[in-house]
Amino acid sequence: MGHGASRLRRVVREVAKFGAVGGAGVLVNLAVFNLVRHTTDLQVVRASVIATVVAIVFNYVGFRYFTYRDRDKSRRTREMTLFLLFSAIGLVIENGVLYAATYGFGWNTPLQNNVFKFLGIGIATLFRFWSYRSWVFRALPAREPAPDRAPRSEPAALPKTRQQVP
Repeated sequence: MGHGASRLRRVVREVAKFGAVGGAGVLVNLAVFNLVRHTTDLQVVRASVIATVVAIVFNYVGFRYFTYRDRDKSRRTREMTLFLLFSAIGLVIENGVLYAATYGFGWNTPLQNNVFKFLGIGIATLFRFWSYRSWVFRALPAREPAPDRAPRSEPAALPKTRQQVP
């Protein structure tokens, strides 16, 4: 298989790992959201922000030690700063959808809260996937391939054959 096929396999594997951690993070997010909503008198968006923050912490651990464990670990402070920055933007996207549905459109039943919380998570996840893989969990520089006997720019020597005389 060619280079393109192996690159595609790596991206598919990355998406699957991101999805596994992210899916577990969604469950954590929704569970904490509903727990806070049912055990406190906090407003819906405040409960959602708390749940999002818990999920962000959960996701960082999953992404760093599972999805992107083979990525550059040399600049952890930078990584965590960018992770928190992009996670905060995702938090605003996610909870902005819920806020608009709840306070802009008056959709404020428990079912509607969960539907728009989930929709916000989905939209924010697209942003997070792009930003985390592009900026936060940077790929290590590609290793140089082992040199061949002959440089690739020169054709290999042809086997000697009997020369034909015209």
